[in-house]
Amino acid sequence: MFGSMKLSKIFQEAKRIPFDDSSKIVLMSDCHRGDGSWADGFSKNQNIYYAALSYYFNMNYTYIELGDGDELWETNELSEIMDQHSDVFFLLSKFIMQRRVYFIFGNHDIVKKNKGFARNSKYRYMDRRGKVNISLFENVEFHEGLVLKHVVTGKEIFLVHGHQVSFMNDRFWWLSRFLVRYLWRPLELLGLNDPTSAAKNYRTKASVETKLIDWVKKEKRMMIAGHTHRPVFPEVGDWPYFNDGSCIHPYGITSLEIEDGNITLAQWSIKTKEDGTLFVNKGIIAGPEKLANYC
Repeated sequence: MFGSMKLSKIFQEAKRIPFDDSSKIVLMSDCHRGDGSWADGFSKNQNIYYAALSYYFNMNYTYIELGDGDELWETNELSEIMDQHSDVFFLLSKFIMQRRVYFIFGNHDIVKKNKGFARNSKYRYMDRRGKVNISLFENVEFHEGLVLKHVVTGKEIFLVHGHQVSFMNDRFWWLSRFLVRYLWRPLELLGLNDPTSAAKNYRTKASVETKLIDWVKKEKRMMIAGHTHRPVFPEVGDWPYFNDGSCIHPYGITSLEIEDGNITLAQWSIKTKEDGTLFVNKGIIAGPEKLANYC
């Protein structure tokens, strides 16, 4: 099963998450949290991501990660990633303990679909605050897709990473992982981009977006995806395909917020005050727009 048919199957079988106009939800994806090496694209934005996630935690948002949270193609040791970014994982653990988080897996962390992943005892990190070893994912479920269902209107929003419309990133993900780990990762040091990557190749990105929008047209449903790293916020009247962008943009990170029945595309970045000090700034790229205008 491939492409549109697979998306429809994921949608039909997905867990339904009830929400209403009082709900506060933030969607982010493609963090690609890495092992701290030169290839770790997340490292340069780690402080921005931590500031944004702290804001969403303190403002009582539910966090939904739409895949590729961890870079498990370039490395197979999540424990190294967790150790490198322990402050981030400590913050994620607070969301988990309050049951305000959902995880979707993407192609770069597709191993999370294995039932034994969450129970594996090696996926621990050292909480330097309490100096204790914490098992983060032990009671966490990883989904291929989720559906937000409005408790009043019954309208549904499909949440998915989006790699399912790419043959190499879905059916042959293991081959793509091999090529990234042993071919493209070393070549990226020389400035070459992976031509199969939806994030780095314009034609691949456009092809993925076209296929995802085709599903939206066919099913007449709203979709929020990731994978391409390109934030998308359609005009009212256009097909309701949204993309939350990524956390490894050179200028910062992007997120989609759902609050008060509205949807907003936000950007977090480093800004400079007049006195020369730096701060993390939240800006609005698009919205807020009523969800009811789309679904």
